[in-house]
Amino acid sequence: MFKSRTKRFAALLAAVAVPAVSLAAITAPATAASMPNYVIAFEGPLSGGNQQLGENVLYAVELAIDQANAGTTFGKLPFTLSFLKKDDQGSPTISPTDAQELVSNPNVIAVVGPMFSGATKAAEPTFSAHNLATVSPSATNPALATSGWHNFFRDVAGDNIQGPADANYVVKKLKDTNLMVVSDASTYGAGLASSFASQAKTDGAKVTTETFPGTAQCSDGTASPTQYPDDAATVASAKPQLVFYGGYYCDLGLLLGALHKAGYQGKVMSGDGSESNALVSGTNPPSAANGVYASCPCAVVGNTMTDKAFSSGFSKLAHFAPAIYSPEGYDATNVIIDALKILASNKTMIDRINLVNQLHKTTYAGITKTVSFQSDGNINGSAIYVYQVQSGKFVELGLE
Repeated sequence: MFKSRTKRFAALLAAVAVPAVSLAAITAPATAASMPNYVIAFEGPLSGGNQQLGENVLYAVELAIDQANAGTTFGKLPFTLSFLKKDDQGSPTISPTDAQELVSNPNVIAVVGPMFSGATKAAEPTFSAHNLATVSPSATNPALATSGWHNFFRDVAGDNIQGPADANYVVKKLKDTNLMVVSDASTYGAGLASSFASQAKTDGAKVTTETFPGTAQCSDGTASPTQYPDDAATVASAKPQLVFYGGYYCDLGLLLGALHKAGYQGKVMSGDGSESNALVSGTNPPSAANGVYASCPCAVVGNTMTDKAFSSGFSKLAHFAPAIYSPEGYDATNVIIDALKILASNKTMIDRINLVNQLHKTTYAGITKTVSFQSDGNINGSAIYVYQVQSGKFVELGLE
């Protein structure tokens, strides 16, 4: 009799349990499926000579999306978010193809990037034609904001702010007035070098200009790394007090090694494209990078509870500490999410054009700054920081 009751109880339990499992299996996906999903993409260099710059932002975007889905930063959202990455190698040749693939995906609602000015210039006509919002954490060429792209935003100051600030710092603070300005001929490098040279002349400095084309191993350049001994000889014979380099860390490292061998004793300064610890490892010998200045319209984080939490989360995800443009990438992603949340709260249809329009009106308290945009997509605000390589690492010296 005991056996019989046990069997009947087991059968009853099984009969109850199976529908319960089935109900759970049916109900959970239905709940998830009832929430719309939007894709935020990242486009930047994830291979090639500037891979590190891309990875600095990639993991920041992924972290922001993970936190939003978990309800950490915005509370419970009425939608879910997915992440998609595109590797354009920082190249204007590759970026249009990436842009076409992104606009063709109807689930992609916005893009963080492109990162490089040349890649942005080449891709933006495609993004603009499809009203796909792009928020760049690093593309600084001034002309990008003058092309009538209503969908274009950036949460860093442009070269027309950074270049003159750099020149003022060199001439008025460092007291250097005999300068050589070098460009790698990229859209970014040429724009930054030009704006620096113009202001330096206005400040009363003697300025000579040179073009040392970027190499294929760095970005989209075509020159050979073997050019740098001759370039260094040109610098050494001119004996400027300071060389200002408009370009990226991977080529600047080659130039610094050559300058060291040529016996150049003057100073070197560059912009945000060189503000990476990879500059040091890419210089031979690495000690030749010590003393180099670099400016950036970007901030160091880790001083408040909020950005310490960001730094911790980023490091766990990326397995390295946040670096140049990581915080800006995080803020760029979160301002997009905030705009999506506002649209949902206002019961406004979430689509590409409505998101673009909302980004023009959104103000978001980020970890680097309060993010809001001018009508041309430029960030409101103009803070430029200066750094210097000391004992093999970049150290922030303060605002210019």
